[in-house]
Amino acid sequence: MSAQARQSLNNVKAIVEAAGLTVGDIVKTTVFVKDLNDFATVNATYEAFFTEHNATFPARSCVEVARLPKDVKIEIEAIAVRR
Repeated sequence: MSAQARQSLNNVKAIVEAAGLTVGDIVKTTVFVKDLNDFATVNATYEAFFTEHNATFPARSCVEVARLPKDVKIEIEAIAVRR
């Protein structure tokens, strides 16, 4: 789960940067997980990611879902704002 969470966050970073923004511009995330029991692992990865990028933690929602595309365990949606 940690590797998938990190990859999801790196994907978000790449998309945000392609739009000319930074991780620090992310203001909200929604985390979709297949098993809420994995939340502690996701939380640790999330904290490390935003700390590494010297960014404040954006507002976050976490939702357990029955299934995700390609049977991944996690998907992260983000909203970033140009300041």
